[in-house]
Amino acid sequence: MSLLLVAQNRDMKPFRDEILEIDSNIDVEIWPAVSKPERVQFAVAWNHPKQVFRQYPNLKAISSLGAGVDHLIPDESIPQQVRLTRVVVPSLKEQMCDFVLTSALNLIRNTQAYHTQQQRADWIPHQHLPKEEMTVGIMGMGELGSAVASRLQVNGFRVCGWSRSKKEIDGIDTYDNGQLDDFLNKTHILVCLLPLTSQTDGILDLDLFKKLGKPAFLINAARGEHLVEEDLIYALDTGLINHAVLDVFTEEPLPGSHPFWGRKKITITPHIASLTDPKEAASLIVENYKRLLSGMELLHEVDRERGY
Repeated sequence: MSLLLVAQNRDMKPFRDEILEIDSNIDVEIWPAVSKPERVQFAVAWNHPKQVFRQYPNLKAISSLGAGVDHLIPDESIPQQVRLTRVVVPSLKEQMCDFVLTSALNLIRNTQAYHTQQQRADWIPHQHLPKEEMTVGIMGMGELGSAVASRLQVNGFRVCGWSRSKKEIDGIDTYDNGQLDDFLNKTHILVCLLPLTSQTDGILDLDLFKKLGKPAFLINAARGEHLVEEDLIYALDTGLINHAVLDVFTEEPLPGSHPFWGRKKITITPHIASLTDPKEAASLIVENYKRLLSGMELLHEVDRERGY
């Protein structure tokens, strides 16, 4: 039995090395150099090639290399009986908390404007927005969203959250699926941390932007497919949205010809809000690999119907 690492445009050797550091007896292979496909029972995947899993007849489980599984669920080459899991580790939550908090502070303190002014040697002070008057609304109150909400609250922001079912978090107003408009009306800085499902694909559209409080800002650190790009451009041009921080895109890397580049009201980062650490992820991967072989319950297993 072997453990397969599958990814395009990512060096998987550090993950293999960390797995072998934990247990040198595990047979770890890196796609596409797979000696015996029939021995593969557990795979770890990120941005995998289409249909690649048809090559492994005895595959029993696949772990995403990150917290999202939207790259796995639509893949028809993965049989329904193959179990799916996620990598959810403390550093991913910590990094996401840092990214969202930093982005929110940059928005209210006009950091982008000062960076632009520095290029022109312009000395122009701007009035910042008091964070205690700005409500950050988080879409998606799972493990990442709940951690981010608590971090923002501790740092003086008013925080509310929206998710499929209402959550109970001290000091944070939460809303369920039927209360989206109430949530949006209260929100100034909208943070998208939703899983990508058929219900959330394209949820960040013009109709949604119109319901936000004023001033309004957007931080998308979930998936590019959540955002209707042309609607954001219109919202920025018409003042519905003051500024957007985008870490994820429908096409990555973002093409050089994309209209988002060069826009003063958009801050672009290259999908770095929360990066999987090989050493930390290896422990969870090995644990789930051994649980699979022993017939045990897997950690962070995904419900295919819900999409997370």
